[in-house]
Amino acid sequence: MTRITALYAFSAQGLALAQGLAGTLDADVYAPERLAAASGGNVIPFTGLPELLAGTFARYPRHVFVGAAGIAVRAIAPQLRGKATDPAVAVLDLAARFAISLVSGHAGGANELTRELARLTGATPVITTGTDAAGLPGVDELAVAKGMSVANAGAAKAVAAALLEGRRVQCYDPAERLLGGDDAGGLLAPTEPEAWDPDAPGVWCHWRAGGEHPQTFRAYPRCLCLGLGCRKGVEAAEILAHVAQVFAREGLALESIGAVGTASIKRDDPGLCAAAAALGPECVFFEPEALARVEAAGQSETVRLRVGAGSVCEASALLLSGADGLLAAKAKTSRVTCAVALSPAQRRET
Repeated sequence: MTRITALYAFSAQGLALAQGLAGTLDADVYAPERLAAASGGNVIPFTGLPELLAGTFARYPRHVFVGAAGIAVRAIAPQLRGKATDPAVAVLDLAARFAISLVSGHAGGANELTRELARLTGATPVITTGTDAAGLPGVDELAVAKGMSVANAGAAKAVAAALLEGRRVQCYDPAERLLGGDDAGGLLAPTEPEAWDPDAPGVWCHWRAGGEHPQTFRAYPRCLCLGLGCRKGVEAAEILAHVAQVFAREGLALESIGAVGTASIKRDDPGLCAAAAALGPECVFFEPEALARVEAAGQSETVRLRVGAGSVCEASALLLSGADGLLAAKAKTSRVTCAVALSPAQRRET
């Protein structure tokens, strides 16, 4: 199993430090062959750093170089593609005096990785991204930290530039899901969708669709629970097309789907399983007894005979969310059904 962090050491002192951090950071440790041979195991040897990085850079979401920053800069330079895709890169000096966020500070998570290194070693965190230096919120980093889905990530640069210049930025985050009430000293101005300026920087955080403008950074909280049902043999494309149509009609953001639920009888259904994997980070299969206990769901005798419960999509959505009612009632074609519920903690956003 690939770990989430790669630690690179180039001296005996650096290797000892890396090995001490490996467990906590869920890291693989890499060192030159001569050091790895003398380490007593659990160290992956390499002969050339550029060749090693060509294989590891895209594989790990986090990289820590224990040594000089110059080594890291020269090693990663050929691998860099862009802030939206590059992994987090941090540097820790041999004495653990400084932990430096080097690449992908916000969206990639290098700033948080640097803070984690500082907490573990007592090092001083060195974070040079503009918003952090100015004490302003980095919206892309906040979205990642809060497990939100992000769209138009590049607009975070326009938002940050406006904040640093002291310009007001329009913001639609009615439940304070992203910003937690931080208005950046009044610079983040609450703005309703109907008053949105499509040509100005903005931050949109909601489970409803919208904010699709070039300079609007969009963060979608994963709080929608989707219940699915289908006939045997339905392909994923047909299921996805129906869900997309329902979400468009209801004005909901597909990116805010946090979980998909269905009946346990569909556990081995290739079409439904493929569709669920494409739609949400989690799929839950409910036994007929659990579905049958959901009184708020609509009931069908045909479904009851086939599944063992009178409702699949509505009952699944309600079970997933814990809500008392549905946000979008059952919508069906001749072969596919879906329903949507909103986690109760989010209902004040409606």
